[in-house]
Amino acid sequence: MLNGGALVTVPDAGLAEPLRQALRGGLGEDGVDLSRLSERLEVREVLGPATLAYVDAEEFVPCHVGADVERLAAGDRDVGGLVAAVSEQDADESGLAEVGSAVWVVREGGDVVAAAGYRTWSDTAAHLSVLTAEGFRGRGLARVVASAAVADALGAGLLPQWRARPAASRRVARALGFRELGSQVSLRIER
Repeated sequence: MLNGGALVTVPDAGLAEPLRQALRGGLGEDGVDLSRLSERLEVREVLGPATLAYVDAEEFVPCHVGADVERLAAGDRDVGGLVAAVSEQDADESGLAEVGSAVWVVREGGDVVAAAGYRTWSDTAAHLSVLTAEGFRGRGLARVVASAAVADALGAGLLPQWRARPAASRRVARALGFRELGSQVSLRIER
């Protein structure tokens, strides 16, 4: 949901009309009424809701303090080590394993303890992925690495997008100047 409207995507055209019919009357001021939607569709799994936040070059508040940031290639094994070291839920929430951009990292004792990168969507948006190792959270490292990724995305002419459920992640986004403009819900439905 963005400003009272909804953008709905489906993996194949055969789901478009059933979902369109199910959504008629299922949108409220606060987004999709999942209880009403599940009356109309067989919903197997719900992911979200998560907030969607965006920042442009004028509102971006870069973070240049804290730690030395290193740039690595997407898929670097040291980034994979960070992803493997956190819970599956944290790894999935971050989406870091799916980035296509370079990855900006902070190391501690040789190990990557914070990393950020992005996936480009439709050649216009940079969907940010940020992850910090559990023992290193609360030190501002997510803001440092995310700042580098956002600066790169803006430099490439992309609109940075931050999707988050955890309150801590939302605070990092706000500190960088992101504004929450909507929400996202993903559904897995029976056909």
